[in-house]
Amino acid sequence: MSAIRIVLCRPSHPGNIGAAARAMKTMGLTDLRLVAPARALAPKDEWMATHGADVLASARTHATLAAAIADCAAAFALSARAREWSPQVLDLRAAAGRAATIDAPVAFVFGNEAAGLTNDELFACQHLVHIPADPENSSLNLAQAVQVVCYELRMARGATVPAMRAEMPATVADLEGLYAHLEEAARESGFMAPGSKLRERWRRLFSRVPGLEREEVNILRGLLKSLTKK
Repeated sequence: MSAIRIVLCRPSHPGNIGAAARAMKTMGLTDLRLVAPARALAPKDEWMATHGADVLASARTHATLAAAIADCAAAFALSARAREWSPQVLDLRAAAGRAATIDAPVAFVFGNEAAGLTNDELFACQHLVHIPADPENSSLNLAQAVQVVCYELRMARGATVPAMRAEMPATVADLEGLYAHLEEAARESGFMAPGSKLRERWRRLFSRVPGLEREEVNILRGLLKSLTKK
């Protein structure tokens, strides 16, 4: 599996560097490289990094893009602008999927906030990557673009939402007890008229609830018991 490197070329606002470090940290990435940043980092930029302060602290600075990506097997250049001449063009999801198959360091390269990447920086990379945004408003803030890229990279590596804590599933006996309790409450309240199809209706209703838990059945029965007492 590739080691992902995020490279920021000539970033002009240190706050964006801090926010980019935070974006990386949330997606499990730690290798941040800065190419000729315009200003030195300040304490407030660490605040922008929040829990990504360690990513910010370990970031390495390079004089040129070539030095920042010299040991990478592939480099993907991010740009909102189409270029008449460019390396192979990929959408972000395809680029993330390709990067996940490379068993070597891989760089995703971002340009300056105002001007983006120069042509020389673009051609130092093997791929041009677009984030498919609204054509009328396609330019993302630098840190936002880093966040989107880091998310797609994490998903390409098979990330999933953590499973909920497993609960005891309701058994057939649990459901039959609930149905009986519903019928008792419906009769006592006068809601269930002779010849009513309520039995079939609530069985049909609960058949459309997958994975009903025993605790949930007990909550419903507790509610019914409280209501019938009153």
